[in-house]
Amino acid sequence: MAPKNYQLTDSATGKTSDLPVRSGTIGPDVLDVATLYRDHGVFTFDPGFGVTAACESRITYIDGDEGVLLYRGYPVEQLAEKSSFMEVSYLLLHGELPARKDLDIFVSNIRHHTMINETLLRFFNGFHHNAHPMAMVSAVVASMSAFYHDSMDINNPRHREIFAHRIIAKIPTIAAAAHKHSLGQPFVYPRNDLDYCSNLLHMFFAVPCAPYRVDPIYAQALDLLFILHADHEQNASTSTVRLAGSTGANPYAAISAGVSASGGPAHGGANEAVLEMLEEIGTADNIPKYVAMAKDKSSHFRLMGFGHRVYKNFDPRARLIREMCHKVLAKLGRSDNPLFELALRLEEVALKDEYFVARKLYPNVDFYSGIIYSALGIPRSMFTVMFALARTVGWVAHWQEMIADPAMRISRPRQLYSGPKRRDYTDIAGRA
Repeated sequence: MAPKNYQLTDSATGKTSDLPVRSGTIGPDVLDVATLYRDHGVFTFDPGFGVTAACESRITYIDGDEGVLLYRGYPVEQLAEKSSFMEVSYLLLHGELPARKDLDIFVSNIRHHTMINETLLRFFNGFHHNAHPMAMVSAVVASMSAFYHDSMDINNPRHREIFAHRIIAKIPTIAAAAHKHSLGQPFVYPRNDLDYCSNLLHMFFAVPCAPYRVDPIYAQALDLLFILHADHEQNASTSTVRLAGSTGANPYAAISAGVSASGGPAHGGANEAVLEMLEEIGTADNIPKYVAMAKDKSSHFRLMGFGHRVYKNFDPRARLIREMCHKVLAKLGRSDNPLFELALRLEEVALKDEYFVARKLYPNVDFYSGIIYSALGIPRSMFTVMFALARTVGWVAHWQEMIADPAMRISRPRQLYSGPKRRDYTDIAGRA
């Protein structure tokens, strides 16, 4: 089959050029506009990069119209039902599901590298007691390059693998230390006998003066949340990791940039905003009033957790989290949790309202995840940290893919300049 091209004609000059059409394995074709400025002297203009493919990737595919999310070709629903976060991590990093032997080696590498340098751990004592945990995590992750500089050659595949295992293993320890520092409690060291999520819960909630048993239902819920948040294509934080990494910066700096980018309420902090919204609504009796406010363009109120930048159908992750919500709350004996009951009622009303149906504003992954985190005892200040912890493996996979690409080049977006034209400097005495 002959390669496809899109012919572009400048209506002012009549000059034409052929833009190559590139096709992926699935999804829409893309126009290669690399020669557009050379041939026509113009840039493309796409604020927010809503229709721009900034890279080629083999990791994650989203079909927002159909509500499809694939990790390396596998539907996220199948992985959530049958896999584990560690197996999904291997899949994202290596491209294939592991054989038993390979998974055992990978899990062992992660499990036995969870401790962080004691000097690094003491960094937390330099933060104010009420510092936001995301600020602490971002700073400590960035500082790791000062401790592991002997294996940061980004052009060395073995060094890239060491980094990948190291950051995935240690970021739960860093996150838990940030949580303990916020509470004024002693740091709890990781345990090699526990699985990834059980170990995190132990470091979060254990104290030296009493034994702590990790509830397997809680660990299972956390594992599910981590699977569903592991990657999501070229989102804001992943694009930030790629942008920072494209300069050749050390990988810890790139991941730290991703942590910082994920902290906003429109990204990793969206689940916290959902809980704040539910608390503002208060009771089911107030739902009609707030739904009307959400439809009123003059109102500043928004229904948080509904709709998605990419999904124009039901977020496939939301169904799975909704089911886990029931499971966790039932285990707690709080199946009548007011916020969860309010969330269910709000979902029911919104899904029947023509305004939301016509605009395809369905519940997304953030609508229920905050309720699960709250049920597990994780404070809201840690919600964005949990998101970053889960997303780290996706960031690492994208960073590795980019660095290994022979065609990699530094990211350098252009702009539509609308400032003053050239003007000459005038002495201060002559200015009006």
